[in-house]
Amino acid sequence: MRARRFASLSAGAAAAVCVAALVVTDGAVAAPLPGGLGPCVGPACPTKYPPVNNKDYAGRDNGINVYVGGEFQVREAAAEAEGRVVVLGDFDMAKRAGASSVYNVGIAGVGSRVPPPDGADFLTTGGNVNVAADQRLLADGGVVRHAGTVTGTVTGKLEKDPDAAKPYVGLREDLRVASKCYAREGTTPRPATGTAVNQGYRTLFTGDGKSALQVFTVDFDLTGTTGGMQGIEFEGIPAGATILVNMVGAARTINTYTGDLNDQDPLNKLRERLLWNFPDAASVKIAGGAQFQGSVLIGEPGSTATVTASGMNGRFFTTGSLVHTSEATGGGGQEFHAYPFNGDLPECGSTPTTTPSSSTSSSSSSSSSSATTSSSPTSSSSTTTTSSSSTTTSATSTSPTSATSTSVTSTSTAPTSTSATSSSQTSTSSASSSSSSSATSSSPTSSSSTSSSSSSSTAPTTTSRTSTTTPGPGVTVTTTPGQPGGTAPGGGPSDSGPLASTGSEVRGLLVAGLFLLLAGGVLVALTIRSRRRES
Repeated sequence: MRARRFASLSAGAAAAVCVAALVVTDGAVAAPLPGGLGPCVGPACPTKYPPVNNKDYAGRDNGINVYVGGEFQVREAAAEAEGRVVVLGDFDMAKRAGASSVYNVGIAGVGSRVPPPDGADFLTTGGNVNVAADQRLLADGGVVRHAGTVTGTVTGKLEKDPDAAKPYVGLREDLRVASKCYAREGTTPRPATGTAVNQGYRTLFTGDGKSALQVFTVDFDLTGTTGGMQGIEFEGIPAGATILVNMVGAARTINTYTGDLNDQDPLNKLRERLLWNFPDAASVKIAGGAQFQGSVLIGEPGSTATVTASGMNGRFFTTGSLVHTSEATGGGGQEFHAYPFNGDLPECGSTPTTTPSSSTSSSSSSSSSSATTSSSPTSSSSTTTTSSSSTTTSATSTSPTSATSTSVTSTSTAPTSTSATSSSQTSTSSASSSSSSSATSSSPTSSSSTSSSSSSSTAPTTTSRTSTTTPGPGVTVTTTPGQPGGTAPGGGPSDSGPLASTGSEVRGLLVAGLFLLLAGGVLVALTIRSRRRES
């Protein structure tokens, strides 16, 4: 009798624990952004991100911080984009006269100070890189991997690669679908868990105080009554919850003074689990004198996003084009700062993952070079001036056709060939006044009259729902639903850590419930066996 009673109690307790676990998680399946985008990638990620600063590096992040499905334009007096930047179209820099003549990618003078690893692809473009005369694009310490031509002055290591953006093409459609899914379940708006009210001087978001995923639907601009800046405030948000703000409508503007440099503003505390989603807008503007907090997702491929906010603190993923600029009558120095998104979003299908491995990059005329001339005061790399698809530099202004030219031309390995190149992911440069670095090739046609060193570049490919690419030598492609992927070609580690927390830790409850259920089952079996013997 006692055994039977204990078995019943155990089974009941087990069922209660399992039900409690489901209630706590609100029945939702948590997932990251497509391709595992969002979290910091690599073994050098900081445990806690510091506020915006200009101190020593706090860690390294090989994840994509800015993704642009169209073109990326730098205008007026914008200053820099920290972290890895991927652009499927052209990167075009033409700042206004009188403004600072430089724009940084990869490493920023002021930001989270968690840049990509040395030798990673700081900027990847599927089109051309255009830099206006007398201006400089600085990618010191990293690689500018470009499919088209390079015009103007660019620092860092240049890699011509026709397939530069190929691993990231599928992300555009994945992000478009995800943006729509986050806002709607089919044609029905995703149920909101709270309210958003524009009160003129502020927009107040009020959550339900309990859901692990706080959803808000906003069909108005976050601006003052005359279009000026306003505050942004959240209340009723439980600790660890993810905040999803769906900014619906054909055109949306956020103009705010909320968010600071020192992480003292309450909104800063929500940064790494806050996503601003624009599923429909063909025009998006984010402005204001604040350090804007949270990550941004724009799902309309034909859209143009204009960013004039002083600082963007979070990931920025748009399927359309991006204009990083400043207001015509305002100050300059607009910056993208690299901060992760660690929130848990609704499950919207499987996410492709890519495991990079060392292989020779696929290109028809890959060349890269560096020199010690015209170095930026804050850089340790050199300035490279180009006007064509190959990169030619010289410390003594040597003509590319002269006997002392540092130009290197090589035929890189085709995607289907095999190569015994080194697995090094770090570019090698010489401290001498004239040196070059060439892509390792299976063809013995590369030549140079100066000292040279070779290195292999990493160019993995990925498979997504809308595009399929042929993996290069040594590249492993896997598809794992819901698992963050290290979509991070161009050097550096590929691991992105575990799936972000759902905001409610339930594994302990589930383990306890399973144990009690098994114990109850064993006791029931023993009771039945005992009664059979008695009879």
